[in-house]
Amino acid sequence: MSELSQEQQILIAMRKTLAAVIKDVTPPAGMKHPLSPETIADVRQCLGLISAREKELADADGRGGERPYYADEPPATQVVPIAGLGKRTHGRD
Repeated sequence: MSELSQEQQILIAMRKTLAAVIKDVTPPAGMKHPLSPETIADVRQCLGLISAREKELADADGRGGERPYYADEPPATQVVPIAGLGKRTHGRD
């Protein structure tokens, strides 16, 4: 895996910081949110822009398509060992 560029490091730090701020200021259910709707929309826009730029950089670096997954999630592909392959006779011996 290649070393992250300074821009990638900045984007990661900004995303993590915004996520931490969101977590810290989110009130319990039923309580009024301390941030205005405009500020919430601005934070969402910032996270969207960060995500879009991270995707652009990953695609340019050949790392596009990476998605998180759960460890117990079945894989989308299945490895078939070559040793298990052989000629089929289809009943014509």
